[in-house]
Amino acid sequence: MSDKKPLFQTLWGAALLLAGLGVFYRTPQIMPKISEFETDSFELGFIRLCFYIMGVILVGGGIKKILANRKKILGRKD
Repeated sequence: MSDKKPLFQTLWGAALLLAGLGVFYRTPQIMPKISEFETDSFELGFIRLCFYIMGVILVGGGIKKILANRKKILGRKD
């Protein structure tokens, strides 16, 4: 099982990366629906900021996980 762990972790990193990109793709599409609620511009800006921060964290975590496990799969010890 230990020889499959880096491969699984790399796939998990790819899933995180794709989820983060999905957040960036969907945020502009769902903001008009969120603005239908009675909210002011500060709250809408804060919600948008939170979505983008979540996307950055997901993309960053995915890239970090892919790069860390790529070295293990290729057999490098750098």
